[in-house]
Amino acid sequence: MAEFKLRLRRYDPESGEPPYWDKHTVELDPHRSVLDGILEAKDSQDGTIGIRCSCRQGICGSCGVRINGKPGLACNTHLDEALARGDGQEIVVEPMGNMPVIKDLIVDMDAVHWRKIQSVTPWLLPREPVPEREYLVAREAMVDVTQSMACIQCGACVSDCLAMEVDPLFTGPAALAKAYRFVGDPRDSEHYERLRYVAEDPHGMYTCTHCFKCVDACPKDVNPMGQIMRLRRIAGTDFEIEDRNNGFRHEHAFVKNIHRNGLLHEADLLPDSYGGKFDPRALPELLSSIPIVIKGVLRGKITPTKALLHPHKASKDVRAIFERIEGEPARYELNLYVTGTDDPPLQGAGDADSGAATEGAKR
Repeated sequence: MAEFKLRLRRYDPESGEPPYWDKHTVELDPHRSVLDGILEAKDSQDGTIGIRCSCRQGICGSCGVRINGKPGLACNTHLDEALARGDGQEIVVEPMGNMPVIKDLIVDMDAVHWRKIQSVTPWLLPREPVPEREYLVAREAMVDVTQSMACIQCGACVSDCLAMEVDPLFTGPAALAKAYRFVGDPRDSEHYERLRYVAEDPHGMYTCTHCFKCVDACPKDVNPMGQIMRLRRIAGTDFEIEDRNNGFRHEHAFVKNIHRNGLLHEADLLPDSYGGKFDPRALPELLSSIPIVIKGVLRGKITPTKALLHPHKASKDVRAIFERIEGEPARYELNLYVTGTDDPPLQGAGDADSGAATEGAKR
């Protein structure tokens, strides 16, 4: 047994009082969870502490909170580990971010998380005709969507999403990962419609800023940002969806820029994203960026020479990479899930006869 100091953020919107910090000391085995510590404080010291929980096994996602500034499952975080990750003096527990607080550590997931999940049609729209028996899916397809199926809807990725902090209407990592779960499923009949929706939405998949916060936050290794990137690749490469948000042209401008210069030449990136310096669509964007350019010049981040000229050219090695990739008959993607063999191959059997089976191993 050991003593642990819990510093809980308390807030009751109905009281009219501002949020405040509440400290409690509990005595528990260090291997008990942070949730156990909070429930101990609630049972023995203050019954008004608000915390949501259910399975206490890291499955339901109900007890998602911020522990020492980082999102996580209270039931799946040991007290001694939480203390070590903090300042070593106390364990700070707060409600999830980017969602309104109902009371203390309980947030309104209906107002943000579930509303966004519902917006991407989170159910299968089967192909016709429906088979008389089961629909057989290739193991490669299932091992791909299994990653997004591992989501327990805890909201940790939503809590830490920086894009959502700037744009609360952003569809968000959890909902977009759910969208990929059906875009990646060969049984679904509405792949194009799903992709078109999240591409055309002004707050859709192109709002993601690749900050990796959702990847770090996820307790189940769903890798929401990876699913968003897959949505983009399929929409832009397989379906060539040119969206009104200019995401398609912007991503292709990146590729063109690197292919030509070997590294990113940002002065060309904006006009190339709108068809080139002399395209009518580029002029308003170029004019609106003048204040930013002036600020960059004054601070030494931009020089007229580098902005107007192309000091770099793509090397032979860079061009060779492009030629190799563009010469491939099909796009080859790597997922966090890999394929392997469950059992050692039989003696005398070659790789082709060993019968590789799908394995849910990471990396």
